Formats: sequence, structure tokens, C-alpha cells
Amino acid sequence: MKSENISLPEDSEISSDKRPYVSQAVIKRLPRYFRYLRELIAEGTMRISSGELSARMHVTASQIRQDLNCFGGFGQQGYGYNVHYLYAKICEILGVSAGFKAVIIGAGNLGRALAGHTMFAKRGVDVIAMFDVNEQLIGSYIGDIPVLSMDELENYCRTHPVDIAVFTMPKEAATQVAEQLTSTPVKGIWNFTAKELDLREQGKVVESVHMGDSLMTLCYELCRMQETIRDDAEEEIK
Repeated sequence: MKSENISLPEDSEISSDKRPYVSQAVIKRLPRYFRYLRELIAEGTMRISSGELSARMHVTASQIRQDLNCFGGFGQQGYGYNVHYLYAKICEILGVSAGFKAVIIGAGNLGRALAGHTMFAKRGVDVIAMFDVNEQLIGSYIGDIPVLSMDELENYCRTHPVDIAVFTMPKEAATQVAEQLTSTPVKGIWNFTAKELDLREQGKVVESVHMGDSLMTLCYELCRMQETIRDDAEEEIK
């Protein structure tokens, strides 16, 4: 799966300066800017104010200005933001133009679903291989991505430019696979296994995705909404 060719405007310079410390709360919001700015470009919007962006994102204009000021601002008072330029800078900050390569470990339902998703290409990540223990899958292709044997994982990651390993294997195998990768150049792990992994001492960055947690948060909010409706109804009866 080839990543999209992200072109930057001519007036967008990639900074070599060390990145300033920015809170995780701000970092977590950056992908939202990426998505909304991408939509604006698709609509043909050339310029937008923080107030207009605020109305789309449901984030205060003040918060938007504070977030972007962490990286230099990118806007002018009374003039707003150049959408293409701001999009290019957000891409730069998020590494969309870095040319990262990824492998997916686990060619089950989740691994195959991710392999076929456009999400990687839109964010500049090229998925170059998948790995599994199932002999019936080894040697096949998911789209244009080859499925290789787990026995080849370490050597493949040493001989190919792999930056990210996506963990979609069973939870029980996560620790062992993480140990296999400690001696390879792989630096990032996108972990879907629900196994807590801390590989900072090994120089690895782990981003864990807990879909069950997200579902339970939704269920909590539904319960809270139902309780509010019930309480309001009881108050009206009184």
C-alpha cells in the first residue's frame, strides 16, 4: 500500500530546529486539524479564520490559536490562516511527509481490515508487509501487501526500512513479538492487542489503541444521558 504523495506549498520550509515541548493534550488534537484542513482543501477553501475553524471543529477559537502558537502560530490577525500552508505545516509536525514504512503483524480479521484501509496512505505511511503464523496465509497477498512468515520478521525488519510495527496478533503473543523487535531498527509500535507494553528502555515508542475502552466510554455517556433524562422527567412530575 503506497502512501500518498503529500506536496507542500513552495513557501513551506521544513524546520531542522529541535521541536519544542508540547503537551500531550495539544498533540492529541493535531490529527483533528489534519482531518478538517484536508476537508477544507477538498472543498476549495483557500483561507479560514480561527472562528470559522472553531465552528467546524467544536473547539474554541482561543484554543485553536493557543494550540497553533505552540508551533509558531501560522496565521495573521485579521487575515486568518492560509489553508494549504497550515495543512502542510500540520503534515510536517505529524510526520506525514517523513516517508514512514510499516509492517502489520497478524493477518487476521483486524490486520486485513487495516491493511485494506486508506488511512495509512492518507497519512503518508507505506505498509510494505504483513506477518502471520498461519501457513494457509503465508505467501498470499492482502491487496498488494505480501503475507510473510513470522520466522522472517526479525531479518526482514533488519534488511528493510521498517519504522512502525502494527500489532494485531493475539494478546498472548504481544510480549514475545515485542522482544523480537528490540534488536531491530523498528522504533514505533501501534498496539491493538490490549496488552500493556512499555518499551521506553529499548528506545521504542508505543501507541496503544484500546477499542474496548472507547466503547465503554460511549456506554458510560449513554447511561449518564439516560439518567439525566429520567431525573428531568421526575422533576417535571414534582
